[in-house]
Amino acid sequence: MEELTVRSLLPQDRNRIQQIIEGVGVFTPEERKVALELIDEAIHHAERDEYHVLCAVKNPDTVIGYVCFGSIPMTDRRFDLYWIAVDESCSKKGVGGKLLARAEDLIESREGRRIYVETSSTPPYESARIFYERYGYRLISVLNDYYRQGDHKMIFMKEL
Repeated sequence: MEELTVRSLLPQDRNRIQQIIEGVGVFTPEERKVALELIDEAIHHAERDEYHVLCAVKNPDTVIGYVCFGSIPMTDRRFDLYWIAVDESCSKKGVGGKLLARAEDLIESREGRRIYVETSSTPPYESARIFYERYGYRLISVLNDYYRQGDHKMIFMKEL
């Protein structure tokens, strides 16, 4: 793979991120809508400092993945990792790990102490659960039938 750079979101990245979100193949239409809403919020209301988006780009500035995270209101240095997605053609090549590491570095620079990640218990999300565990996140809670009958919310956490 060409050299990879991780940088902040630019407004012109939106369409490419939308393509990635749609191409991943695991997100429901509702999830895709919410993911794009957070991108739009980060682009149009950066001054609110709620959502932070980093993009993985390969030369010449083609976005191949992104991560979105933010501090959790009314908590002491706790952050949520909302979304991480990588173009299918670049999957399993370390892009997600680099995005996650960079997000963790930025969270630490903001004195963040914990990162929480929520995901589904369904088979399409198994690779996501394995990914988080590989990078030191541990399962701390399961909310049964949260999303729908038989689809549990799995909450992972990492101490920084």
